[in-house]
Amino acid sequence: MNVLGMQTLFVKEVRRFMRVPGQTVLSPLISTTLYFIVFGYSISGRVHEVEGSPYLHFIVPGLVFLGIANNAFLNSSSSLFITKIQGTVVDLLVAPLGPGELMAGFIGGAMVRGLVVGGLTWAVAGAFTGFSLEHAWVAVYFLLIASYVFSVLGMLAAVWAEKFEQINFFPTFVMLPLTFLGGVFYSVRELPAPWNTISLFNPMVYMVEGLRYGMLGRSMYSPLFGGGILAGVAVVATVVVYFVLRSGYRMKA
Repeated sequence: MNVLGMQTLFVKEVRRFMRVPGQTVLSPLISTTLYFIVFGYSISGRVHEVEGSPYLHFIVPGLVFLGIANNAFLNSSSSLFITKIQGTVVDLLVAPLGPGELMAGFIGGAMVRGLVVGGLTWAVAGAFTGFSLEHAWVAVYFLLIASYVFSVLGMLAAVWAEKFEQINFFPTFVMLPLTFLGGVFYSVRELPAPWNTISLFNPMVYMVEGLRYGMLGRSMYSPLFGGGILAGVAVVATVVVYFVLRSGYRMKA
């Protein structure tokens, strides 16, 4: 394993988004804060509690998840896709880096960005609601698994895409609908049939509920069940991306 090369790629990815913190960190943080203020204070006057928790507290895990998912995906997808468009992906392909090492570098950098934004989101929310962390290790697991899954999916989208418009396909037509059907701002059990049943097949529900259990100590579903499902999603996504990179599929724009 080329540890030095993998570490160099990881540092490059972190430095890349840290050069423009206003765009990569501050902008999504402001957007998520506006979600908290607008949805939180406009609805909390009508809905005081959800699943036994004050509404403002209830939406915090979901907003943290949004920050992690969006930024982890955007970082890995944009970074890899730009190397394809600019033709510099050839430098990576001829470097002594295998598929696993390329994945570790890109995914590691994307996870850092997602976790930084998620952590800052939690800090801002804590200023309004106070900090709550009932089951720290459960929260850490779901934070890591969420950032990892979306980092891997970002790489898969970058490999598949041949135009800038195609990069936006996944966040617009897949992530956005699943997010708003993922119980971020409401309890999935309150959805009318058949949507409450269909939502059980949405992996984002288990990510949000897992974080909710870790932070608030409450969840509609067992964190073990949700954690197992997400681990399976992570394994499948990892295997797919590994073999796609190994085959060189669409790696030259």
